[in-house]
Amino acid sequence: MNAPRHFLDLRKLDRATLRDVLDRAVAYKNGKKAPSLKGKTLALVFEKPSTRTRISFQVGMRALGGETLSLTQDDSQLGRGETIADTARVLSRYVDAIMFRTSKEKNLLEMAEHASVPVINGLTDTSHPCQLMADVMTFEEHRGPIAGRTVAWCGDGNNVAATWIQASLQFDFALHLACPASRLPAKALLDWANQEGERVTLFEDPQAALVDADCVVTDTWFSMGHSDGEAVRKLLAPYQVNDILMKAAKAEAIFMHCLPAHRGEEVTPSVLDGPQSVVWDEAENRLHAQKGILTWCLA
Repeated sequence: MNAPRHFLDLRKLDRATLRDVLDRAVAYKNGKKAPSLKGKTLALVFEKPSTRTRISFQVGMRALGGETLSLTQDDSQLGRGETIADTARVLSRYVDAIMFRTSKEKNLLEMAEHASVPVINGLTDTSHPCQLMADVMTFEEHRGPIAGRTVAWCGDGNNVAATWIQASLQFDFALHLACPASRLPAKALLDWANQEGERVTLFEDPQAALVDADCVVTDTWFSMGHSDGEAVRKLLAPYQVNDILMKAAKAEAIFMHCLPAHRGEEVTPSVLDGPQSVVWDEAENRLHAQKGILTWCLA
């Protein structure tokens, strides 16, 4: 029996595979008929809430002819003490793939280790690879190949920032990372990036980070419904993406945000809704990227 094709992290896959997934996504968006997944079922397992991930996988799988079922901790035995390993073994007997959205990366890895069907990373506190596939797709849709270009991240060094680091190596672009020193991504990830290709440059000054940027990206400072306090908000305030900061980037630079956004916090409404923003295309492309991932995993 062949090992399942998991989609866990960008750095766990080779460049050719990632480009194949992107090419599929673009082709499906442009009307190419996708392989049918009729008779296939995708389990969506959520330990964390979701809008875009949930809907894009549901709609994408159904558009491909397959079915979905959705589970949260409240309506599965995960919330009553069953191990992730046992859940993976049982789900593998019922479904053809598992999308898992969880907090700890070790939970995702445990699911993948014990599942005999493909497992897809729907988000962990460490990374968000499905989002980055849609982000790279969106950049290339608006500005052509991302290889050799410059992307500036401005704000908290969270899981999405960490995945941009992985993407910079896999898709061969420069990443300017503007974060407070105390809010940088994990040192081990930064060390890996430096060893693999030195595509990432750290900045504490957001103005300097945006110079020559073809794309400016940010994300929420706090997960929705949570706040780490006023001290963190003050620390990150200079990294707010506003009209003044955007002027430091190239005139034709685009703005991206994976959403949901706290308007007036990490980004101003004038930027989020402005002419350089491509956030709604970015959100739509989650659907097409999920189709690319699903057909690569299953077809």
